[in-house]
Amino acid sequence: MSDVARTAGVSVATVSKVVNGRYGVAQATVERVQQVIHELGYEASLGAQSLRSHRTNVLGILVAEFEPFSTELLKGASREVAGSGYQLLAYSSGDGEGAAIGWERRSLARLSGTLIDGAVIVTPTVIETKHGFHVVAVDPHTGPSGLPTVDSDNFAGAVLATNYLLSLGHRRIGHISGRPDLESARLREAGFRKAMADADVPVDERIVRVGGFRTESAAGTAAELLSLPDRPTAIFAGNDLSAISTMDVARSMGLTVPDDLSVIGFDNVPESALVNPPLTTIMQPLQRMGAEALRLLIDLIAGVERDIHIRLPTELVVRASCRPYR
Repeated sequence: MSDVARTAGVSVATVSKVVNGRYGVAQATVERVQQVIHELGYEASLGAQSLRSHRTNVLGILVAEFEPFSTELLKGASREVAGSGYQLLAYSSGDGEGAAIGWERRSLARLSGTLIDGAVIVTPTVIETKHGFHVVAVDPHTGPSGLPTVDSDNFAGAVLATNYLLSLGHRRIGHISGRPDLESARLREAGFRKAMADADVPVDERIVRVGGFRTESAAGTAAELLSLPDRPTAIFAGNDLSAISTMDVARSMGLTVPDDLSVIGFDNVPESALVNPPLTTIMQPLQRMGAEALRLLIDLIAGVERDIHIRLPTELVVRASCRPYR
């Protein structure tokens, strides 16, 4: 502010009035100060601003790590924030503890009260909200509770995926599940089992294994399944990253997708359309989920009364990684 005042030829107090929109400054002076602010690239300190007004007009999106799922959510949120009067801060602690229980507590402790007015937290493990600080959870580990949440219909999506494989004539269908502590992973496995039961097709527990939603862990699980003497003819992977990893493992073992193995994923991240062959998957509207979460957060801060639990539909996206069983 001293730099702005010196360059504009006014007092620091005058700059403060202009920055904070106070009366008592001639319009020509306001315009001159604003021009200098623009030229110098001046921005008020968020920390100092929050001390004065208890608001920063910045909303946070907190993620354990930046990967395709959270990146798509962020795209939707960044579109929704336009014209809202808020700015968006995407934050990951970067401490390698993203998978640890309670990572979001540490992140909120660092940011709340001084840098952000509220937060969208992606796949939180546990949340303890503070009075006056609004939090919206996307795909929380424990599912919807008292906390405002946005998720997709994981159960119905898994039923869609499994029924599609069944419609192609597959009966020996394996499932590579996600993290056991994540509600969405449990719902996807439950949907898989429900579709199999409704079709009177028994589930072979030897080909239902945890993949953890990660490329590396899913690769090990896929290798185990595809090494069985009576390997599955089709695999429903808990997310697209696991499905793509499964396709890579199959290729390394001399198998062709979809001729030797049909693979279906879940999420419809951009990578799913770019692999060879393009991956058949279940689309959850990730960008819309990010936009809905941000809109819900803005409404909560504004005191708008509305439903605090939003569940969006899932859809089957048919590409080239599945074929009829022969």
